[in-house]
Amino acid sequence: LGEAFFDGGGKEFTLADYRGKGVVLNFWATWCFPCVLEMPALDSLQVKISGGGVEVLTVSLNRGGGADVEKFYRKNRIANLPILIDRGEALTSGLGVTGLPTTVLIDAEGKEIGRVVGAAEWDEPKIVAFVRGCLAPARTPKT
Repeated sequence: LGEAFFDGGGKEFTLADYRGKGVVLNFWATWCFPCVLEMPALDSLQVKISGGGVEVLTVSLNRGGGADVEKFYRKNRIANLPILIDRGEALTSGLGVTGLPTTVLIDAEGKEIGRVVGAAEWDEPKIVAFVRGCLAPARTPKT
């Protein structure tokens, strides 16, 4: 998928930039109550899977852009997630996301392997293990 999304400073990204890594791609907004409730769990998940070849990307649909997200992160002590914005909702539309929160699980080859519509406890041990097992890139055995 080539639809662009942007960081808080306006730098453009696409999902192709994350090829070779698993991605937990969450769509959310500060005005979405279930989204707000699940953000601490996504922040915690990022810490728990750090270095394992999986990234948690939380893409905001806030019209106020990076400033809204930055303010929300500060207020709610979200420290481990990038500030990402889907300007014009191109990525949201491209992936067929119709409600918030929605989380799309993408493997290291860039294929969607599942999605969760609604909030989830992303930092629960069983979910962390599932994310690692399903999304982490395959390791080639050393000879």
